[in-house]
Amino acid sequence: MVGLVVVSHSYTAAQGISEIAAEMAGETPIEPVGGDSDGGIGTVPDDIEAALAAADDGDGVVVLVDLGSAVMNTEVAIELSETEAAIADAPVLEGAVNAAVAATSPDATLGSVREQAEAARDVDKL
Repeated sequence: MVGLVVVSHSYTAAQGISEIAAEMAGETPIEPVGGDSDGGIGTVPDDIEAALAAADDGDGVVVLVDLGSAVMNTEVAIELSETEAAIADAPVLEGAVNAAVAATSPDATLGSVREQAEAARDVDKL
């Protein structure tokens, strides 16, 4: 099963987004990660790498990120990790929900889950 990681500068935000996505995720593993080592705002590559490992059951992990440096630190974490992972270029909440739904399919792949997360870019709210 493809896992998900939600990276935010705020652990509380990552946790909330993960909680919402989990409502649609079935058994899909979703790991929230965020904040700096002092509990403040930021992202830490080592923490992201640990979340990647926790979310991976062998089929890879799609990562949803909030802001610029989260992308950079996630790229570093993926390079350091043995987990196959891909960052989705998607709005973090809507993308996480789309990815969670897509990951429940028995035919889900890393590519198909990422694609569905990225489809959230085109969803109008009004």
